[in-house]
Amino acid sequence: MRGSSYGFPAAGEAGPFTLGPIDLTIRAGEILFIVRENGSGKTTLIKLLLGLYAPQTGEILLDGAPVTAKTRDAYRRHFSAIFFDYHLFDELIPMDGAGPEAARPLLERLDLARKVEIAEGRFSTTDLSTGQRKRLALVQAALEGRAVLVLDEWAAEQDPTFRRRFYEELLPELRRGDRTLVVISHNDRYFDAADRVLHLGNGRIVTITEKASATAVSV
Repeated sequence: MRGSSYGFPAAGEAGPFTLGPIDLTIRAGEILFIVRENGSGKTTLIKLLLGLYAPQTGEILLDGAPVTAKTRDAYRRHFSAIFFDYHLFDELIPMDGAGPEAARPLLERLDLARKVEIAEGRFSTTDLSTGQRKRLALVQAALEGRAVLVLDEWAAEQDPTFRRRFYEELLPELRRGDRTLVVISHNDRYFDAADRVLHLGNGRIVTITEKASATAVSV
């Protein structure tokens, strides 16, 4: 992102809000956390990153090439995302060259194998608890094989055991093969699972904390 911004006009009792300008480089293969209180612009930043919003000022570049209206659809295909208010489909869409059997190890890993089977390219059921549905959405997103996986408060509805497993075990596993993970999180006890932690405030980057140096860089 280079000088990227996106604004909303006042609506009802809510005043106008502008995210940015944002200058940010996301590195291939890193785990980046985006954190801060509600209303700081995290979801707007994610939607800009995903190409769901086009920057009103500035630009987004992929490997140095600006994303334009003509290339935005191709750009979006680099991402899989699970938003906080996601919708779960029962159709399984594995990555190229992988069959439905590729889902079974993930179902086992997420303690879903006794509840969900694969039949004719679909999950046998999505009638699960809130936390289990979110885990099944992660199976689907991981099997899409996209270069960047974006997770919006994925662990919020998980029990403490799965929350710990997500941060300490699943995130390192998911980034194998140089996949990039962008995670919106409020779980400060697990911030050390990230390579970098980006703190937003009032639509601007306040600090970016680097894991290697454990120091915060003001922006």
